[in-house]
Order: sequence, then C-alpha cells, then structure tokens
Amino acid sequence: MLQQTQVDRVLPKYHEWLERYPSLAALATADEHDVTNTWRPLGYNIRPRRLHAIARESVERYGGELPSDQATLLSFKGIGAYTAGAIRSFAFGQRAAILDTNVARVLFRVFIGRGDPKSHAMRKHLWALSETLVPHKQVFDFNQGLMDFGATVCVARKPKCIGCPMTRMCRSFPKLSSGRES
Repeated sequence: MLQQTQVDRVLPKYHEWLERYPSLAALATADEHDVTNTWRPLGYNIRPRRLHAIARESVERYGGELPSDQATLLSFKGIGAYTAGAIRSFAFGQRAAILDTNVARVLFRVFIGRGDPKSHAMRKHLWALSETLVPHKQVFDFNQGLMDFGATVCVARKPKCIGCPMTRMCRSFPKLSSGRES
C-alpha cells in the first residue's frame, strides 16, 4: 500500500484491510469486487487484484503461507525484485536487498554522483551496490532506515544536505549544495 502512496492516506485503509482480510486465506476467499473496493482510494487498482491472485495461489499451492525464497516469490505475477526483497527482509528477516526510488536516489547520490541514475546499466549497478551493502543482521532496520532516509532527508527536490550524516562521503553533495541537482 505504501508504494507511491503517502502514509497518512494509507493508514486508515491499512487498518480496514487487516480487519477485512486478516490472513491470506481470508483474502483468497473474498470477492474480487470487494477487494478492489476496499483498496479503491489508494489508486493503482491493479494492485488489489494482484494481491488477491497472490493470496489465492498461496492458499492453493503453499497452504496459505507466502513463500520466503526469492525464486518462488518472483514467480508470482505482480512480485518483482523490489517487492520480493522487501517481503524477504521485512517479513522473514532475511538478508535481501531492496531498491525503491528513495533507496536508488540515496545510493546514486552518495556512492556514484554522476551519470544517468535511471539508465538500465545504472539500475543494474545500483542493485549490485544495494546487495553489497545489506548487512547480515538487522536487515529490516537497515532497509527501512535507508528508505526513510531517502524519503525524509535525501529527498528528490531540495535535499536536506545541511546536517546530513552522509555529506562527508556523498559524491553529490557539492553539486546539491550549490543548487545543481544530479
């Protein structure tokens, strides 16, 4: 729900969602129309249908449990590398990289600083960098912290460089602080 949706919009829907669908089994047996209506004001209306399908497949093939391995997660329609990494690190505490927009921005600015951050080659490089940086312990805290850092400090426009703990090593800091954003 939080992918590209603000927290204040998500919270009421999240609580309603958990009341209506407290388990994968509950979601799997729900009417698809009800599922999409519950989700409705959050946008990206393909997501509730995909979640519904993932829940049904999890119940049918995995006894109502979401698998924890990368390959199986990626086999579900609607679960890509970022979501699989998030599920593995947040739900299962596994060492797994994530690369959402915020994380990509932080890693690009701090470690690279030049080039096209959206190019295919750069995205591959950023994924490899993200995988290298993930610690062996406290993966949830690390990934959540990196996402939050990108969402609150190393923001897209007008990053809060003054007071940022990364400025001494940030390859983009001189450009950002002079008003030329990378």
